[in-house]
Amino acid sequence: MNDDITEPYKDRSVWLRGLYMLVFMFFLGLVKFVAFVVIIFLFLTVLFTSETNKKLVRFGQSLSIYQYQIMMFLTYNTEEHPFPMGEWPEPSDISEKHISPRK
Repeated sequence: MNDDITEPYKDRSVWLRGLYMLVFMFFLGLVKFVAFVVIIFLFLTVLFTSETNKKLVRFGQSLSIYQYQIMMFLTYNTEEHPFPMGEWPEPSDISEKHISPRK
């Protein structure tokens, strides 16, 4: 057997990525809880005021993008680390038709 080849279980980078994955799984659970709170608050806002909170909608979009970034990292689709090791995702511009509660 060739001594130049490192066994995967001995490779420090594999273990380090595993540690990052555990941390981001924790963050994913936390973000899902925060998203649930945002969803409930937005629903109650629309229910009682017939208007959406645009700042909260933008924050919800950022949370959605962040969840996507975490899932892409966890499923080995990217090597980029999401926030807090990377930048917080910026939401795109949201048009009025996407956030109006009634037609």
